Amino acid sequence: MSNLNIAKGSCLCGAVSLSTTTMSKNVGACHCSICRNWGGGPLLAVDCKSDVSLSGEENIGVYQSSQWAERAFCKQCGSHLFYKLKQNNQYFIPVGLFQNYEGLVFDHQVFIDEKPQYYCFANETKNLTGAEVFAQFAPPE
Repeated sequence: MSNLNIAKGSCLCGAVSLSTTTMSKNVGACHCSICRNWGGGPLLAVDCKSDVSLSGEENIGVYQSSQWAERAFCKQCGSHLFYKLKQNNQYFIPVGLFQNYEGLVFDHQVFIDEKPQYYCFANETKNLTGAEVFAQFAPPE
């Protein structure tokens, strides 16, 4: 994956800010029912690996959304901050938190089998079902 230099962002109210040097240029959409329930639509996020620095930690609320992942939000304004895989501390951060980043490409969609019929994106993307996503992140046997 290609990386940008230092990507910086914040929540809506500015109580939490973040930075990373490993933000992928590839934007993905998650259509799983949990993401859609969390934000009212698909989550558009970028993979930032485990290299994320956060400030304003006292304003971060964390919800254990599954055995393998947690979601965080700003306690002040409610902005979604990240989806994190617990196994390897891999952060997926909503792309809208980052300011002024050019060169991003919407190139993949996950849990495509859970996407409702009432919306679709025009971009041609790689599409993975839920089963394919779980297989991709499964520990080696």
